[in-house]
Amino acid sequence: MSQGSSQAAGGRAPHRVVVIVDANSNPFELGCATEVFGLRRPELGRELYEFALCSPEPRTLMRDGLFTLTGVAGLDAADSADTLIVPNRPDIEVPRRPAVLDAVRRAHARGARLVGFCSGAFTLAEAGVLDGRRATAHWQWADDFRARFPGVRLEPDVLFVDDGDILTAAGSAAALDLGLHLVRRDHGAEVANAVSRRLVFAAHRDGGQRQFVERPVPDVPDESLAPVLAWAQERLDSPLSVPDLAARAALSPATLHRRFQAQLGTTPLAWLTGERLALACRLIERGVAPLTTVARHSGLGTTANLRALMRRETGLTPSAYRRRFGPAPG
Repeated sequence: MSQGSSQAAGGRAPHRVVVIVDANSNPFELGCATEVFGLRRPELGRELYEFALCSPEPRTLMRDGLFTLTGVAGLDAADSADTLIVPNRPDIEVPRRPAVLDAVRRAHARGARLVGFCSGAFTLAEAGVLDGRRATAHWQWADDFRARFPGVRLEPDVLFVDDGDILTAAGSAAALDLGLHLVRRDHGAEVANAVSRRLVFAAHRDGGQRQFVERPVPDVPDESLAPVLAWAQERLDSPLSVPDLAARAALSPATLHRRFQAQLGTTPLAWLTGERLALACRLIERGVAPLTTVARHSGLGTTANLRALMRRETGLTPSAYRRRFGPAPG
């Protein structure tokens, strides 16, 4: 299941993503990794990643014996990964195999990016690479994780944590959120949006959103926020405010806030700022200049605000983002 034959633009090999699959691994998160990193995307005109699965054994029995995985590379394939996704499984009390933990340690020592989906945080912590670092794990295992790994700075109520070269997702669908976040980091917002459209999945949910979002059966009339979200997304360059959103939804600001928290796990202001920043990134990638125009058309107002938000959310200045993801010089 490797895509290692073709070359990326500029003659460089694509970023290599390797997933370690071990006994009783969860098929869902494996599927998420395959969908995000393992599929060819001819519509984009380039190969985003080289992708491979590896396992410490020739035959790997997946979670609850649902099926047996065969025909993948041996564990030594992990030694060539630029990004290594570690095993996750529901039996958190069972120690990971020493060979797998050693592969994780070697990858970390040579500077590879490490990713843990759901209980994969336990694998990273057992390998000793999370000591003193930020991480998250599924909410139902938060107490167990803290008790076993007190040296890790657990953030239990978020979708995912990006701590630079080590990233963790809370579980299940949050694996898709983190996967798209990585695509955005590696290839920019426009490519991440294209991948998310193919997945029919939200292009951007901030990692700081809550894991557990209450979704009660709605009373009539429908209380979905979808209409007001779509309305706002068409007007991001306007001076929209939370009261404007509330008025459009025919709600009080307090009620709007409660519904955002219940349905999206975030606040109206945080959602609006995130949408504006995502638009600013897309404008920069399309070659819109100068930055004053980007700031104005995205609704961020000033270049100072644009710079501060981009540095906080992407780790790059607008100029650095343009150099990395903008159009090639003519």
